[in-house]
Amino acid sequence: MDANGTKIKVILTGATGMVGEGVLLECLEHPAIEQVLVVGRKPYHAKHPRLRECIVPDFLHLERVTDQLTGYDACFYCAGISSSGMSEAEYTRITYDIPLHFAQTLAGLNPQMIFSHVSGSHTDSSEKGRIMWARVKGKAENALMGCGFEKVYNLRPGFMRPTDGQKNIKGYYSAIGRLYPVLRALFPNHVSTMREVGLAMINSVLKGYPKSVLEIRDIKALAGTWPSSEDAHRLPESASTL
Repeated sequence: MDANGTKIKVILTGATGMVGEGVLLECLEHPAIEQVLVVGRKPYHAKHPRLRECIVPDFLHLERVTDQLTGYDACFYCAGISSSGMSEAEYTRITYDIPLHFAQTLAGLNPQMIFSHVSGSHTDSSEKGRIMWARVKGKAENALMGCGFEKVYNLRPGFMRPTDGQKNIKGYYSAIGRLYPVLRALFPNHVSTMREVGLAMINSVLKGYPKSVLEIRDIKALAGTWPSSEDAHRLPESASTL
């Protein structure tokens, strides 16, 4: 429960991936979260009194589960995939078609909902750039803004340090994660933690934010960690503008 006594119910996707799992763990620790419904193609395999699961084999066909998707205050859309080795058509289906269909379905059921979507740093809002993944993510961001929710937030994190206890972590994140204190000191606008991303998504519902597109500095501000006392003491002036 937050300072005002608000409690919220959240739908979350991507729990079997690193980002979704990190946000889920933060939600389950937060006193303002009354319930989390994890929607995914396969089970997350965890038990918690506030955790519910809804298995959906195909996110483009939600007809049989719409009754389970009503009565929620927010959706944290964390599902995603790397564009490596994928055609633009394949990547568009996963990054644009599926989240847009899911969002449109939720907006019809819960128009008062806050929809927070994990996008990516350097996403191309113009949809005209040469980098395929950035262009497709930009198209998805723009489309989600028009779905009819009370508010949509597109979060653009960069490198994220995993949360302790996560089991779904990409190998290179574990390796690079050891360098996180150095990366944060030198490039604070390029790195964040999964905890900060999770808190930012939760606070997007509890507190709101003036911007719809949240870069790393905005994510930290909404999470309440920018500038942190650690950053203020360790950052050289030249690094603070990176």
